[in-house]
Amino acid sequence: MTTTTLQRTNGIQTGAANDLINLNWPERYISIAAGVKLSLSGIKHIFSSPFTSILKLGAGGYLLNRGVSGHCELYSQIGKNTFDPVNINIKSSFTINQPRQVVYDFWRKLSNLPLFMSHLESVDVLDNERSHWVLKLPTGVAKVSWDAEIVKDAPGEFIGWSSLPGSMIDNAGKVRFRDTEVGGTLVDVTISYQPPAGGFGASLAHVLNPVFKNMVDNDVQNFKQYMDISDAEEIITL
Repeated sequence: MTTTTLQRTNGIQTGAANDLINLNWPERYISIAAGVKLSLSGIKHIFSSPFTSILKLGAGGYLLNRGVSGHCELYSQIGKNTFDPVNINIKSSFTINQPRQVVYDFWRKLSNLPLFMSHLESVDVLDNERSHWVLKLPTGVAKVSWDAEIVKDAPGEFIGWSSLPGSMIDNAGKVRFRDTEVGGTLVDVTISYQPPAGGFGASLAHVLNPVFKNMVDNDVQNFKQYMDISDAEEIITL
């Protein structure tokens, strides 16, 4: 089959356009949503706060262009794109003024986790080992879900879990419980997210990375506060 000049030209143009795209759709979608929100806010307050509104309109326009075009000039300058693999690792240690078995029992009932982890919408227990997790993304534009299983369980001492093969976000976590000298419990938490290279998962991780570490750390601290102010008998009944 003969290739026409127009076809060759279109092929070059298409290839060049594709080379400019360094954002995947999840990040483009969030850029568009944030751009629309900023632009509407700027228009709404253009007369009452003209200077701030102009800044919002400028930022909103940039985000809209970024999302629609799929191109981020800053990413181009630093050689980054949302197809690169990204690891998110969160570690935290803290002491809770409750007996070790009480703290372990509360965490082992995985459906309790959304009570203090605001980034989790739900954890549905499927059986003694498997569960279904639903994660809320920043700005509430989308949700991600996966199935996980308990891979190690030492009652009163340790819980380890991991996502099942084929999950959109490959993740794992472990919690260790140890007695303190004053009768409380030392809790060591490690949560890791490792999206696959390329595709939706990696792009999603780039969006989450700047805020996710702080968000999970805050949720873990919420767990400490929740346990410290609760009565042990009340916790056991949950």
